Amino acid sequence: MTEADLIARLRKGDEAAFKWLVTSYQDRVYNTSLGLLQNQMDAEDTAQDVFVIIYKSIGQFKEASKLSTWIYRITVTCCLDKIRSKKRKKRFALLTGLFNKENVLVVDPENFVHPGVLLDRKEEARLLFELIQELPENQRMAFVLNKVEGLCYAEIALVLRVTEKAVDSLLQRARIKLKGMLQKNGIA
Repeated sequence: MTEADLIARLRKGDEAAFKWLVTSYQDRVYNTSLGLLQNQMDAEDTAQDVFVIIYKSIGQFKEASKLSTWIYRITVTCCLDKIRSKKRKKRFALLTGLFNKENVLVVDPENFVHPGVLLDRKEEARLLFELIQELPENQRMAFVLNKVEGLCYAEIALVLRVTEKAVDSLLQRARIKLKGMLQKNGIA
């Protein structure tokens, strides 16, 4: 099935086409979400949200880019929304925690596991993913899309709506910052 056929069938509400889309893209959407959110439940919720958005808004897809690029863009946007929501909740929990310690939100990256990480490198990978979370948002998104998801600069530029030169710059700054953080932690 060509991409144009798939889009046409999706716009007509074809359930078989939607099932094919989910089956074809669910791993990419989940892994991208997991790489950005570093929480399995959040990644699963976000992946579901992404496919609901695709189902509801396929009629608005302008076909100016590939379908996969549009799906990555929706995934990144949903992840950013989830991150912002968690930050708001965390700030509120910290304020509430001044009065009641049971309401403090604790994020435990020690239990974070990404499917692409080998077991013998799990501890190093856990630290690396923690450090990736410290990158500025745009650098983190570019880095995960490139290094974890394997997207090329042109695809990342389309997803993040920046130029390829900007992607290159974001990745260079991310690498420099990560290298410094890794050296500080005695890894590099």
